Amino acid sequence: MKRSFLVFAVAALASGAAMANADLAKAKNCLACHAVANKVVGPAFKDVAAKYAGQKDAEDKLVQKVLKGSSGTWGAVPMPANAQVTEAEAHTLVKWVLSQK
Repeated sequence: MKRSFLVFAVAALASGAAMANADLAKAKNCLACHAVANKVVGPAFKDVAAKYAGQKDAEDKLVQKVLKGSSGTWGAVPMPANAQVTEAEAHTLVKWVLSQK
């Protein structure tokens, strides 16, 4: 019984963390240009996760793209730097993006 409760509690916390990260993405205007499952202006987060899957430096690379902006990776439309995001928030957001399937 205790084990079942523990598994449920861990799953609930993980689900809550994912929701909090989605809320952070919304609060920092990431969702103005991106969505989890489909391309908007920028690529879908699941496509970003697939492209960078298995790359050890993916998190650091993507954090810099969030903080400084990027161009040419996904086409002609550049991604502007997000001045609203701190480096710590960028790491949180990128970890969440890379977890999308």
